[in-house]
Amino acid sequence: MNCFKIPLVILERLCYVKGLMPIQKKTAFSRRLPDLVTEELVSVLTRKSSFEFKQLFDIVHENLRARNAASGGEEMLRLRAYEKLQNLVARGMVKKTGKKYRGLAALANMQPTVVGLPVEPAAVAAVA
Repeated sequence: MNCFKIPLVILERLCYVKGLMPIQKKTAFSRRLPDLVTEELVSVLTRKSSFEFKQLFDIVHENLRARNAASGGEEMLRLRAYEKLQNLVARGMVKKTGKKYRGLAALANMQPTVVGLPVEPAAVAAVA
């Protein structure tokens, strides 16, 4: 139990009264923002081809930059994208063969209705 002591001065003597801290309840409704990194990973992996992570990340990064949603730095975004990709692999939605990733049929069911501007792999190669 978390307790704190409140000093009370009584007749020039210091004594402490134990009391509990009140827990503030959050009354406002909070909603998580849509996960744009996973959304872009899903949109790219639903294509019929396999991708290595570097190529996949380049496409996802370009799509997020086109949507003005690539914030926090490229390296942090790379780490988040890799974590999201490994979660999709663990859930059985993406198949990893060696270093290549390919979306499975279960991933197509997760496809959101609104997807950002798709960037083809050839466009990414021209930028890099």
